[in-house]
Amino acid sequence: MMNDFFHKIKPSVSRHNLLLIAGMAWTTAGGILAWRGIDYLAGNDFIRFWHIVIDLAAGGIFYVVLFAKISRKHIRRIKGLSIPYPCAFSFFNFRAYLMMAIMITGGILLRKSGIIEKRWLFNFFITMAVPLLISAARFYYYWATNKEIG
Repeated sequence: MMNDFFHKIKPSVSRHNLLLIAGMAWTTAGGILAWRGIDYLAGNDFIRFWHIVIDLAAGGIFYVVLFAKISRKHIRRIKGLSIPYPCAFSFFNFRAYLMMAIMITGGILLRKSGIIEKRWLFNFFITMAVPLLISAARFYYYWATNKEIG
């Protein structure tokens, strides 16, 4: 009886649309970091063009080295789910949610602690926003094209 209740209220979506939800989640995380980075940039007149170029390049490298593998793994997992209509929150597994919580907590602590001057935090935010936004685009691509991931 209780199982029926939970089954009725579970926010279910198709595996295909779970890719869209994952893309939106990654866009939100990347967007928040980009917004914070841009906000810090706007308040600093010492920033030079090369600061931004280095951050964008570092973010691209971070995507290639780490986030490409992570996003591929999540796309494969979503496409391979045995349930045709999984929970809308199952775009991450438990380990990924835990990692996300640790990263958010670390970012907040870094910002609030003053370990790094706020005027330099934009580097961290921009560098992290880039791989998140590229990964989000990858989720949107596989959602829009419905291709299998190699």
